[in-house]
Amino acid sequence: MKRFKLEFSDFAILLLMIATAFWRIMISTGPTISSLANFTPLGAMALFGGAYFSSWRAFAFPLLTLWISDIIFNRLVIYDHWVLFYPGCEWVYGAFALMVLVGRWLEPNRNLGRFVGSSVLIVFIHWIVTDIGVWLGSTIYPQTIAGFWACLVAAIPFEFNLLKGTLLYGGILFGTFEWLKRRIPSLQPVTQQIS
Repeated sequence: MKRFKLEFSDFAILLLMIATAFWRIMISTGPTISSLANFTPLGAMALFGGAYFSSWRAFAFPLLTLWISDIIFNRLVIYDHWVLFYPGCEWVYGAFALMVLVGRWLEPNRNLGRFVGSSVLIVFIHWIVTDIGVWLGSTIYPQTIAGFWACLVAAIPFEFNLLKGTLLYGGILFGTFEWLKRRIPSLQPVTQQIS
């Protein structure tokens, strides 16, 4: 039987993601400011996890962190009881998994240009995928192309906030981890020489 082993760098990345998820819950439990709706670290969490975790961890840890924070968020903010899966969550988690995949693209060459480009791409993914879930079966938007377009247009302010949140929180996550790597040698990736 193969043992599960968590490297020190994976542990540090996971701690940063948990702190970010906790921050997401904290900023959402105060008074709601509609102009800041969707100004959250969710996009940054997806990019960061995809860019720094290896193999299956790149998807498992970010999705697990999102799910646990959603359970707590839903209990404290949305519902009056515990909800493991809310209606339409499959669209959100599907978008999040695709966003992590974009983070995997960042992994071999993490730089500012790729980070900004990836941030724009994941917001586009979030916009299209989650709005399909909002539009399908909606009583607000007609089940036509025009109805889907209206749904997309209505979501634009929320997606701009997601982009701003992704850039801000992503800058903090990526910057913090790169800063830590310079100061803590055990966070540096292990390279093997082939003789």
